[in-house]
Amino acid sequence: MKTICICGGGSLGHVMAAVLGSHEGIKINILTGHPEAWNESICATDTVGKKYSAVVNKATANASDVIPESDIILFCLPGYLIRETLLKIHPYAQGKPVGSVVSSTGFFQNAEEILGSKASLYGFQRVPFIARVREYGKTADLLGYKKELLMATENIEDSFIGLWSEWLMTPVHKLNNKWEAILSNSNPLLHTSRLYSLWHHYETEIYVEPILFYEQWDDAASELYVAMDSEFQQLCKRYEAHIPDVLTYYESSNPQELTRKLNSIAAFKGIPAPMKQTEKGWTPDFPSRYFTEDFPYGWQLIKDLAVKNNLSTPTIDMVLQWGIGKINERLSR
Repeated sequence: MKTICICGGGSLGHVMAAVLGSHEGIKINILTGHPEAWNESICATDTVGKKYSAVVNKATANASDVIPESDIILFCLPGYLIRETLLKIHPYAQGKPVGSVVSSTGFFQNAEEILGSKASLYGFQRVPFIARVREYGKTADLLGYKKELLMATENIEDSFIGLWSEWLMTPVHKLNNKWEAILSNSNPLLHTSRLYSLWHHYETEIYVEPILFYEQWDDAASELYVAMDSEFQQLCKRYEAHIPDVLTYYESSNPQELTRKLNSIAAFKGIPAPMKQTEKGWTPDFPSRYFTEDFPYGWQLIKDLAVKNNLSTPTIDMVLQWGIGKINERLSR
């Protein structure tokens, strides 16, 4: 019997709990800020109707209630909660594998500092699933699988990766180093290029309906995505991180093909841009996690490393400054 503690109650926390706990011999604990909202069981349903169900052994806000009895700890957390949660689990996590469902928002750096250089750490390069909560603490939707998954590990035997291949029903391969997980041209570039192309000239427009993030993705966003990725690849070379450029990853030969590819991915269908409804219509939701996660945690980490390595990143600078400006503008109100 393995007990896995999911730290975080967001969309990925829901789906990971359901998928992992659906396997015989796995018990699920949940460390969350809203334990009272969790049911005794969790269910996730994929796009063809396959259901994954798990019993929730414990849901709590107290690390001392679940971390000591858990064998493996998995963070499904936004960047701003990673450090805070590491500090909470630190007294009880020694000798246990601690990992993150995505590694581009500072997990490895914070974990090494707080848990120590000998800590057993693991982190996925990209999230295993596209997920959405349907009813908090009870049900969720698994909107897309990956063909394969990539994981970085420190102070962990390779057999550990084989367990994740079995549990996630997807081949999981070991990365060459942690930098291949930390440096990501996924969400930090993908989301921000689209946000900038949508709203860098925004003033007070009201939209009749919400914009679809991927189905209405345009060539301007693709061109910006490719340009930022070109600067990002300089950083990958410095850290010997072999990360496919975005055109290769999305099997495209130019930005226009990339647009068509992103428009057509089934798992991306129906995903709206971050917007909020008002009495008059729809407006951008600048306080959303697309802004507060991807700019100050995903992008800022990349920019800090670029500065440290004396790399010129004019396109990244332009987009980052705009995004941080929007966040600060909101906070100053």
